[in-house]
Amino acid sequence: MTSSGTTVDRPARQLVAGAAGHFVEFFDFLIYSYLAIYFAGQFFPSSSGSQLVPLLSAFAVFAVGFLVRPVAGLVIGVFADRYGRRAAMSVSVWMMGTSSLLIAITPTYAHIGVGAPIVLVVARLLQGLSAGGEYTAAAAFLVESAPAHRRALFSSFMFVSSSVGKMVALGVVASLAGVLGDEAMRSYGWRIPFALGAVVAIVAWWIRHRSQETLASAPDGDSPAKPGLFEALRRHPVPSLQVVGLVAGIGGSVYLWTTYFPTYAALVTHLGASSSMIASLIGLACYTVAAPVVGVLADRVGTRPLLYAFAISTAVGTVPLLHLMSAGFAGALTAQIIGLVFTSFGTSIMAAVLVQLFPQRVRVAGTGFPYALSIAIFGGTVSTIGTALVNAGAESWFGWYIAGLSVITLISTISLRGRRRRETPGEQGASAQAEPAGSTRAGERA
Repeated sequence: MTSSGTTVDRPARQLVAGAAGHFVEFFDFLIYSYLAIYFAGQFFPSSSGSQLVPLLSAFAVFAVGFLVRPVAGLVIGVFADRYGRRAAMSVSVWMMGTSSLLIAITPTYAHIGVGAPIVLVVARLLQGLSAGGEYTAAAAFLVESAPAHRRALFSSFMFVSSSVGKMVALGVVASLAGVLGDEAMRSYGWRIPFALGAVVAIVAWWIRHRSQETLASAPDGDSPAKPGLFEALRRHPVPSLQVVGLVAGIGGSVYLWTTYFPTYAALVTHLGASSSMIASLIGLACYTVAAPVVGVLADRVGTRPLLYAFAISTAVGTVPLLHLMSAGFAGALTAQIIGLVFTSFGTSIMAAVLVQLFPQRVRVAGTGFPYALSIAIFGGTVSTIGTALVNAGAESWFGWYIAGLSVITLISTISLRGRRRRETPGEQGASAQAEPAGSTRAGERA
């Protein structure tokens, strides 16, 4: 019996199905960030003589994709709570593939003028819609598929899959850059990874199509009304605020070390793009190994100690780590590995913590909207804020910004203490037995 009250026949298949979309999401999102340095000038030609101007424009479009995430988190979340997690995950992965294909075939500014950045924005909006509903639908699917004593472990595979997606994205981009060279990459090479992303999305959909639904059916003779669009926010305002706060620091840290790191390293150090990507690839490999280890540990000691470990280590360590990057390749690599280990304390268990703040009836919508809102505000703007600070000669403030976000997560973790989520009579039997918020392993050790 799983946490959703349903019986899952093949948990391993469920694990792959839930994680597959997160792989595609981060492959698609990350190749945009990694390739921005190559295609930015083709969509946003600079008239100022500064190479940072088109790059800033490209990252501004990157942030646009996050603006629609809260809407998608709410709408797709309600869809998942009404019609099932598997259906919602299928919709999100199709949107991912379509948006990636659209970017791959979009003409440049030289060919269609202002139409080029407009199409790019449309594609990013579509990516944002898909990603806005993907994480929480898949997170609920995984936690509901997991045995009660393995929820944090299953949760950790959300970011194992995203790390693998990032490593594959880095590997593809680095390999193409090495084979084709800088000129060819700026001309046409950057399109290849986006086309590959569309193909991978089809494979992920096929895997999910064969998975088992985890949304528990209502008892016989009982047909409760479908959850409303704002029901989760209206009935569970405190958990909604807690989600925003918990995700603030985790989102800022994960997008720094896994998304923006290669570009930031190239901007503030003398490392070339290739060297910074190699450092990022090694760091992500360490992060991928660390994630399930953290998940197993959380299933033994509870999730809250790991949240404290993330918040305190990131708040104290981010500024020194960013300074360490100035010590050449070895310094950048060391900073990347340590930063990602700190980040894994939060990301590995985040799904297990967040989805258990809400009853199953409104779980995906309740988590999806505040999660996507927080990611949009604090995660999606990391690249833009970091690049703008570098452009203004104030890059030293960037580390303090990330540290400040971690303090918000620390305060939110403290607010979880002693909180209990209890099912209403109508919800019992259609979802997990009531447990402490953010719990795993019977809840008492969270």
